[in-house]
Amino acid sequence: MAIKITDDCINCDACISECPNTAIYEPDQEWSYADGTSLSGEVTLPNSGETVDADEEFEAKSDEFYFIVTDKCTECKGFHDEPQCASVCPVDACVPDEDFEETEEQLMAKKVWLHGE
Repeated sequence: MAIKITDDCINCDACISECPNTAIYEPDQEWSYADGTSLSGEVTLPNSGETVDADEEFEAKSDEFYFIVTDKCTECKGFHDEPQCASVCPVDACVPDEDFEETEEQLMAKKVWLHGE
């Protein structure tokens, strides 16, 4: 499952640099699938099958707290043994997102989709 950031977040900035997928964004920041990945142009999202422009800027998911783009979160699979955002968060605001459960195989496939490796 992906990780989400709860409203316990104190916007300390500890998590953002730890994410190997550039899936974490500052409050009110636009985001794209291409940010920090090998994605470009038209891509098909692995979970929904929806086609999107990877370079398109999307509206921020939160204007108050740091947020994680679910389709870019791999729980750090293929990079680390545990989600790095959760390990560095001083207030335990990075928690599993029960609404987006994925198997380890799905998370690894997402990592390859994001980075081509």
